[in-house]
Amino acid sequence: MASAAGAAGSSRFSAFMNHPAGPRTVFFWAPMMKWCLVAAGIKDLTRPPEKLSVPQNLALAATGMIWVRYSLVITPVNYSLATVNFVVGSTGIAQLYRIWNYNRTIGAAPAPSALLADAQHKGESLAHDARAKASEIKEVAQEKFAEVKSKA
Repeated sequence: MASAAGAAGSSRFSAFMNHPAGPRTVFFWAPMMKWCLVAAGIKDLTRPPEKLSVPQNLALAATGMIWVRYSLVITPVNYSLATVNFVVGSTGIAQLYRIWNYNRTIGAAPAPSALLADAQHKGESLAHDARAKASEIKEVAQEKFAEVKSKA
């Protein structure tokens, strides 16, 4: 019984190694190396959207989706290549969405000059409040000093 399981395991391994898209062919190694593009795309999800490149992500999205189709019509059909290209295309599309959403929300944001004017107004208001509080503290301190001096 153990020899039958061993034979089945070795025949599966043999079939994997000798498959037309197995590890002895470029059909296996090209998708394996392309996962580096996926890793880079996922890492870019942490980058600020204003630093992302539209042409680069457009190229990733387009080539990813085009190669998905290609990898399903070639002989041998390469599901590994289709999977990695789908993920490459998806990360490109996700990045393009992030860029679009950032640009859309920036248009709705107030202009920097309006923010500066608001900050200056708030700063002036805070300075006025601080001067008023300092005057109040000074008056109280003078009164207390006068009381202490009169008792002495």
